[in-house]
Amino acid sequence: MSRMFGTDGVRGVANCELTPEIAYSLGRAGAYVLSKGSHKPRILVGTDTRISKDMLESALVSGILSVGAEAVCVGVIPTPAIAYLTRKYKLDAGIVISASHNPVEYNGIKFFNSQGYKLSDELEDKIQGVIENNCKDIPSPSGENLGRKVIEDSALEDYMEFAKSTINCDLKGMRIALDCANGASYKTSVKTFRDLGAEIVVINNDPDGININKCCGSTHPEELMEYVVKKKCDLGLAFDGDADRCLAVDEKGNLIDGDFIMAICGKHLKENGKLNEDVVVVTVMSNMGLFISLDKENINTVKTKVGDRYVLEEMLKQGYKLGGEQSGHIIFLDYNTTGDGLVTGLQLSSIVKNSSNTLSELASMMKKLPQVLANATIPNNKKNIYKEDLEIVNEIKKIEKKLDGTGRVLIRPSGTEPLVRVMLEGENQAELDEMAHSLAKLIEEKANAKAAVLEG
Repeated sequence: MSRMFGTDGVRGVANCELTPEIAYSLGRAGAYVLSKGSHKPRILVGTDTRISKDMLESALVSGILSVGAEAVCVGVIPTPAIAYLTRKYKLDAGIVISASHNPVEYNGIKFFNSQGYKLSDELEDKIQGVIENNCKDIPSPSGENLGRKVIEDSALEDYMEFAKSTINCDLKGMRIALDCANGASYKTSVKTFRDLGAEIVVINNDPDGININKCCGSTHPEELMEYVVKKKCDLGLAFDGDADRCLAVDEKGNLIDGDFIMAICGKHLKENGKLNEDVVVVTVMSNMGLFISLDKENINTVKTKVGDRYVLEEMLKQGYKLGGEQSGHIIFLDYNTTGDGLVTGLQLSSIVKNSSNTLSELASMMKKLPQVLANATIPNNKKNIYKEDLEIVNEIKKIEKKLDGTGRVLIRPSGTEPLVRVMLEGENQAELDEMAHSLAKLIEEKANAKAAVLEG
């Protein structure tokens, strides 16, 4: 059996790839593995708004109860709330049923440990091992030893109180537009910002089970960009389906992505002595404009592989406080153990409120460099050719020399497709375009020629 867990839990098309049977097994095996040694384990369960949540939650909770654990159900709630509340309520684990920013047909099951962190690969493999063994060693209690489902009504309120406590000012006098992606933040974000005194205008906060992420939210911020200007707002915030991401829009309708948010927040934290070691953790896909702007502020960047779990790993290892991705998945480790869209939106809004500058003026500290992406289609066994073929290696060096200090070359083999992705960043879009496509063409030609020789 291939690995069940991807970079963000178990995910697939609901009722096809992610079936109620799988959800039941995950509930059973997860409760067993994550709560060994605990007298009567208690596990938090929440969902986003998609239609498949009821089917999958019923199956998952049945699995949890069947091993004698208690399921503490909180209904529709942002993913970061599960991470926070698992710690606050001192529970053994937290589980969220969500496929984040994916379309409605998908769903996922993501686990957090008792400290609110995503599970290690080892623990995920252990859960999968138990399932592959048909849950053979798991007890099946009866009578009074069966598990019980309880509803925790104060969960949303507790999470909103926590989110409000992460800033030390109100937001009175600010006009803020919110795009809730018809997802998990449709209650929490609106109420939290209103409680803090902001005047709120909202779009896409009427979930019907099938409109989550549909042409809205952080993956489609175009509507919000127009709405902010139309409604004369100070800024706009776009969340994704499970609200662990947040992108912003400035008062002029420009998109402020995760790189800009990290630049603004990194500078603010440093000025207030709260940026440990003056470091921001980013992935290799962050725009070079971010590195240049942070460098000017004497802030160092540490780069990781693509994926918020790698960003978090690096932050925990070294005690860094701020990290994230261009997608708006930003981790403020002083506050939460995962990306938290509401916390990110509040941090940014409070910086604008306490500053004499608009969001567009604050964002002007960073100039986004043009990026060009070109794909080379090559056989899977030739994905390292860009490191091995002398002509390609020399061509890359030539381009790097040309871009020295004002751009870079980034080459990434795809993990799932027979592709090598060539990304160039620099100041001249037309020049980048030409260089990226000719480099991709060279990689493709060389790889296919080598493959043909081997076959011959």
